[in-house]
Amino acid sequence: MWFAGGGGGLRKLCRAFDNEITYNSLLVRYMSRERAVNVRKINPKVPIQEAYAISNSLYDLFKQHGPLSVPNTWLRAQEAGVSGLNSKTHMKLLLKWMRGKKMLKLICNQVGSSKKFFHTVLPEDPLQVQPAAPVEHHKQAFKKKRSK
Repeated sequence: MWFAGGGGGLRKLCRAFDNEITYNSLLVRYMSRERAVNVRKINPKVPIQEAYAISNSLYDLFKQHGPLSVPNTWLRAQEAGVSGLNSKTHMKLLLKWMRGKKMLKLICNQVGSSKKFFHTVLPEDPLQVQPAAPVEHHKQAFKKKRSK
C-alpha cells in the first residue's frame, strides 16, 4: 500500500530532493562569486581634463590601428608620444576608465585554450551607417499611390 501506483510518489520525492540540491548549489555558487568592478567609478589618477586629453590620443590610436592588445597599445602609445602616461599600469587604468565612459569595447578572441583580449572603438553612430534619404523617398512614393 505504501508504494501504490508503481512508485510514482517515490520518484516525485526524489525529483524534489534533486531540485532542492541544485537550487542550493546554484545559490551558493552565485553568492560566492566576486562582484563585478563598476568601471564607471574608476579613478584615472590624473585631473579629469588631462584624462580626457590622454584618452582622446589613445582613441585616435585605436581608430588608426584597429583592435589592439594591451602590450601593442603600450608600444603604439610610446611611438606616438602620448604625453601623460606614467606607466603601462597607468595606461591599463585609463583603458578601463575609457571602457566605463563607453569609448572603448573589450573583445575576446579565443583560439583553442588560449584567449587574446583586444580593445577597439565603439561605432560612433550606428544610425548614420544606414542611408536615411531613400527611406523618405519610399514613404513619399507610397503616399502618392494612396492618394490616387
